[in-house]
Amino acid sequence: MDMHTVVVGTSGTTAEGVVAVARHGARIELSTAAVDALAASRLIVDALAAKPEPVYGVSTGFGALASRHISPELRAQLQRNIVRSHAAGMGPRVEREVVRALMFLRLKTVASGHTGVRPEVAQTMADVLNAGITPVVHEYGSLGCSGDLAPLSHCALTLMGEGDAEGPDGTVRPAGELLAAHGIAPVELREKEGLALLNGTDGMLGMLVMALADLRNLYTSADITAALSLEALLGTDKVLAPELHAIRPHPGQGVSADNMLRVLAGSGLTGHHQDDAPRVQDAYSVRCAPQVNGAGRDTLDYAAVVAGRELASSVDNPVVLPDGRVESNGNFHGAPVAYVLDFLAIVAADLGSICERRTDRLLDKNRSHGLPPFLAHDAGVDSGLMIAQYTQAALVSEMKRLAVPASADSIPSSAMQEDHVSMGWSAARKLRTAVDNLARIVAVELYAATRAVEIRAAEGLTPAPASQAAVAALRAAGAQGPGPDRFLAPDLAAADTFVREGRLVAAVEPVTGPLA
Repeated sequence: MDMHTVVVGTSGTTAEGVVAVARHGARIELSTAAVDALAASRLIVDALAAKPEPVYGVSTGFGALASRHISPELRAQLQRNIVRSHAAGMGPRVEREVVRALMFLRLKTVASGHTGVRPEVAQTMADVLNAGITPVVHEYGSLGCSGDLAPLSHCALTLMGEGDAEGPDGTVRPAGELLAAHGIAPVELREKEGLALLNGTDGMLGMLVMALADLRNLYTSADITAALSLEALLGTDKVLAPELHAIRPHPGQGVSADNMLRVLAGSGLTGHHQDDAPRVQDAYSVRCAPQVNGAGRDTLDYAAVVAGRELASSVDNPVVLPDGRVESNGNFHGAPVAYVLDFLAIVAADLGSICERRTDRLLDKNRSHGLPPFLAHDAGVDSGLMIAQYTQAALVSEMKRLAVPASADSIPSSAMQEDHVSMGWSAARKLRTAVDNLARIVAVELYAATRAVEIRAAEGLTPAPASQAAVAALRAAGAQGPGPDRFLAPDLAAADTFVREGRLVAAVEPVTGPLA
């Protein structure tokens, strides 16, 4: 796999492959082994379809209607109907990268050879992705059990040449027109294929994988901003000593402490300027940053383990087993993914909260150890960063609401056949909002901390080389330094982009070496 081509085999895919396809437009190829496995499993389904005994998904109805045996002449209609009826989403469109991840992950399961889908259907899925065609998928419609049914149905509808989709130019058109324009023939679904295209945790899993990629960057960025705030507050870096973290050996805690210590190496501000306001210990938001950031890192690691297992899974119902059996199962239930999506929303909210507390401390002249009120140029005439902290606080408040778990809820559906659901799609959707908000919160702390460090430097103190690199890169990105009040929103937007794109981490690593 590279950023340009991802080969789909029979044994799942990687997180890197998902990101490459979803975000970077990597092309998809089916391996020879996958094509062979698809053909072999299809032979099994065709043999079962020819028998008089009913087989769920092959010759029966679905869900609460599974008791009806469907005659051969109605089975193609049955598969079309399940796609059409299940494409019942409502609300705003889902982001392009989410839909691409959704389709790619369904293709990953189809290619496993456990679904009974024909090779030509899998190839059409790859062709649609490679053409840059993105089905219109809506915000609401998945309960995260029996998979992400409505979102996947809208994708399957596009394969049939029905519904609407977005072309590579960003224009929404009838799917049939887009397929024709790219020389792609619509698929005519046969036994089990409609069901197999709908029955997976692909949407919530795709959003989990992308959230993990974003949060890795944000946690490293937050280690840097915590170090900058500690420095600007004339705190002590003694609390970051490796021997202190070795006696409480949570892995993430040690990593965050090491990141902060490397950012602060060579600082002329830390621990040496407390004569005017002596203090034995720094505030929790400063002193305990490695413990909080580290606990979040450990949660990311656990979520990545769950994501890895799901990426290696074949989620469908029923499934085709190697010995030729086609068996019903409950593997489509999204609970494992839903739980970690909620865990991530919780730790993201707490990280945002501790970032905001340090920002507030930098702005409060009673707690900032000599910094001007609100880091203003001429306090009273200038308001400085007063309202930037308001914005950050509003984001933190929303993060706390988003941390309420979706997976603790369930609502019965399908005439009580599907009487316990995961709500994993909802957990994933709110996590995306939380991740967006967290980037903004970290950006506000960065903006405040760099201004405070520059104020200290103007007083004759020498910031750490890594801090100086962060300040210089942020200023070059368009977020201005200390001075009289100005239109602040563009500066904050520049800082947000700077953090979100990983440029803060990139700015300091030439000084610190690679940060974890």
